[in-house]
Amino acid sequence: MDASGDDMDGVTVELPCGERVSARAFDLGMREYDCACGARHAVVTDAHPSERFLPGVVVETLREAVETTSEEMPEFGTPHLLGLVVEEFPGEVASTDVTDDPDLGYALLWVTDFDSQTLHETIVELVVELMEHAVSHAEDDNAVQEFESSMLDFDVSEFVERYRAERDLSADDVRV
Repeated sequence: MDASGDDMDGVTVELPCGERVSARAFDLGMREYDCACGARHAVVTDAHPSERFLPGVVVETLREAVETTSEEMPEFGTPHLLGLVVEEFPGEVASTDVTDDPDLGYALLWVTDFDSQTLHETIVELVVELMEHAVSHAEDDNAVQEFESSMLDFDVSEFVERYRAERDLSADDVRV
């Protein structure tokens, strides 16, 4: 292996648990990785749509409301969602740029220290916090109160369970 982390199997990813795995161990259909450490790690690539975690209407609202500063990623999407997670849990997410390996089908890979269910709940919680922050800057006190009232009844775990059950993913082949 050379200093760039490349070996005969391409880029090597150091997972949050310390295990080292070839990026080629992760494919586009993978949502979790059963690690040699005994844990299940959530797996996300930049090719995964944001709708994996959030309803389309929420994704569209975020795209319209959130201004990105990246020329490479001008539209709010999965990399931005994972950026929120990395910012909140920096030591619990391994992120790897694999753009030099076109056979993978993705350019960015994130592997978390927690499973896909926990990642999903974390993303929803962080987006709710982002929305709450945005609403708190509104000049409409009724809108702020209405949002805060709605959030009192919002159960993240229940939302994630229902959303995951309703998504149209191939559950026969993929653990999501």
